[in-house]
Amino acid sequence: GYEYQGAQPRLVITPLTDRIYMTVTGALRLCLGAAPSGPAGTGKTETVKDMAKCLAFQCIVYNCSDGVTYKMMEKFISGLAQCGAWCCLDEFNRINIEVLSVIASQVSEVRQALLAKVDKFTFQGVPDVDIKPNFGAFITMNPGYAGRTELPDNLKVLFRPVAVMTPDFRMIAEVILFSEGYKAARPLSLKITQLFKLSSEQLSPQDHYDFGMRALKSILVMAGGLKRGNPHLTEEVSLIRACRDANIPKFVAPDIPLFNGILADLFPGIELPSHDYGELQSAINLMIDNGLFQHVSTFNLKITQLYETLVVRHGVMLVGATGSGKTVNRDVMKGALTYLREQESENQFAQKVQQYSMNPKSITYGELYGEMNLFTG
Repeated sequence: GYEYQGAQPRLVITPLTDRIYMTVTGALRLCLGAAPSGPAGTGKTETVKDMAKCLAFQCIVYNCSDGVTYKMMEKFISGLAQCGAWCCLDEFNRINIEVLSVIASQVSEVRQALLAKVDKFTFQGVPDVDIKPNFGAFITMNPGYAGRTELPDNLKVLFRPVAVMTPDFRMIAEVILFSEGYKAARPLSLKITQLFKLSSEQLSPQDHYDFGMRALKSILVMAGGLKRGNPHLTEEVSLIRACRDANIPKFVAPDIPLFNGILADLFPGIELPSHDYGELQSAINLMIDNGLFQHVSTFNLKITQLYETLVVRHGVMLVGATGSGKTVNRDVMKGALTYLREQESENQFAQKVQQYSMNPKSITYGELYGEMNLFTG
């Protein structure tokens, strides 16, 4: 049966989302799959997942790599056909070309069974495999990147292509701000999209900068949390603070005054109150003393920025030259949070931290991420 999942977060419906929905439903009617393709961060996977949520179907997202074998895909597709679930195969064109042609024959067998409207079919030589009519296969591709293969023709005909372009950031920002409880969402959405546009054009090109949809969404959610946590602050101040806390830590030194200038132009005359870290700052100072380090204001600032980033992100990357204090920064933060936990602090992020150092160059891909055992399958 269909499970009730409560008031789930949903995608913002834009003209682009509508077009993808129309193409996907048309493809499913013809027992075909759909293949949204376009640049990273345009919402290909999220749209497929959201559509499955609309129709109350289970959707399993699988990230493809060159380690995928035809046997793995055979088990995967067989299970999906028996459950009547959807699958979204992300970055499908990273699979090796030899495997892709076998996958084409597997998907083709399932399609023939769907067209014939049968309950059981023979799949890759296995008779009497159950099949449910809800089955749907979707593939997403980032064309033109290194290490990607062209799809063989017998696979292309099984998936209806959908071109996905960059969505309307302003409209999405407005709806998310409304849903986070902002009243002046329209003017603020214009300002934040302009901030992202100007930042991507004027700041220096760095590999770790990201002014795409994912970064915008995380800042807007962070702004909503700040607004609810500090109801005394105005909406503009909450939004500026979210933009500053999420972006300043990752900028290289010459870009910070440029970014502050763009913020001042977009939000003229607004002064941000300074942030008081209280017990966290005391714990950081204690750890710096315990480690026999010097108190340098810029280093102190980087530690508090690491804390701010840890609060809103799952994974954090410390970038900098050798000897600039990346490891010490991490060790001080670890010590401070563990110390606050021992002092029974009320800060929910103050937990005992366990740290494991690993050199990724000294271990293989399989040891790091796991791999399929060729003997046991």
